[in-house]
Amino acid sequence: MDKKKSLLEFFAESKLIHTILSIIIGFIVGALFLMIMGINVGDAYGMLLKSVFSGAKSFSYCVVYATPYIVTGLSVAFSFKTGVFNIGAEGQFVIGSMAACVVGILLGGLPSYLLVPLCFLAAAAAGALWGTIVGFLKTKWGINEVLSMIMFNWIAFYLSNYIAGFPAIHNEGTAEATRNISENARILLSKDTISSLGLCPTANWGILVAIVLAIIVYFIIEKTTLGYELKAVGFNKSAAEYGGISVNRSILLALAISGGLAGLGGALQLMGMGGRISVFSSQEGFGFAGIVVALIGVSNPFGVVIAGLFYGALTYGGGKLNLVGAPTQVVDIIVGTVVFFIAISCIFEYLKYLKKTPKEPEKLPVSEPDPGKEADET
Repeated sequence: MDKKKSLLEFFAESKLIHTILSIIIGFIVGALFLMIMGINVGDAYGMLLKSVFSGAKSFSYCVVYATPYIVTGLSVAFSFKTGVFNIGAEGQFVIGSMAACVVGILLGGLPSYLLVPLCFLAAAAAGALWGTIVGFLKTKWGINEVLSMIMFNWIAFYLSNYIAGFPAIHNEGTAEATRNISENARILLSKDTISSLGLCPTANWGILVAIVLAIIVYFIIEKTTLGYELKAVGFNKSAAEYGGISVNRSILLALAISGGLAGLGGALQLMGMGGRISVFSSQEGFGFAGIVVALIGVSNPFGVVIAGLFYGALTYGGGKLNLVGAPTQVVDIIVGTVVFFIAISCIFEYLKYLKKTPKEPEKLPVSEPDPGKEADET
């Protein structure tokens, strides 16, 4: 009984085990759907692995795909750590990418060593502003941040389309998109490097920026007074306020930093891969994918890096499944199953406490009356 109890406690306390089991279950569920459709599971999953690990070119594609997911995942993970659910990373990503695009077009004559940092700063500032507005609405008037973030996602969506239509920004041809940003604003590796290493054409050094951001986020959360205050507010706002921490200030800072990270994710996507922004017909979902990455990475900055690479590999590899007759939506089934089982992992906590039966209080020995003693007292 004690062994079973210890095992249950182990599952309840280990987020890593939850994640690994959820990923395994996700691939099992995906295999079941493939079998129902009459598709060979070995061929489908073999193609998935082959498309990721067949060479430097395919793996570099996975890294390029993963980079914006890592940064938006860091954005959501940071907000999770501080007790705020940043469902607005999508809007912050969009507004950040548009800010970087405007700078990359209008200031395109600047040299790379000035233009690239300016694009990053513009994206981070725009994303931070987008997050701060929501934080202000929450702290000033108590407006629910989830509702306002969803609304601001759509505001960013239509604002981006509006800015893309400006004559100085819009494409000169027939494409419904912005102009291409200046080559000085791109973060691509040199053609010689790409050719010599056999990498994909859009290989860039954005992954290094993502890793540096993960280190910075870890340092802020775990090694600074600011991180301690933000986590304290996330754990218990009332206790934090009683301890002298300004809850409103912490919420504003958390949403500003989280929004800035999401904005940087948009800049990395634009400067490393897209080169321009199309007029949206629907939301692209990078910010929402960041929620998935943060969950798989258990909100740990370094876990988010690994989770982002995993998600990027699935996204790129999933696009090759149609070569064996498998629908690319299988990847969505796998990811959805993984997220579902990670989300319900709290059931182990419930079972752990359910198994604990309160001990019965020890009964004190009852001494029987001594007849002789009673006679003496009489």
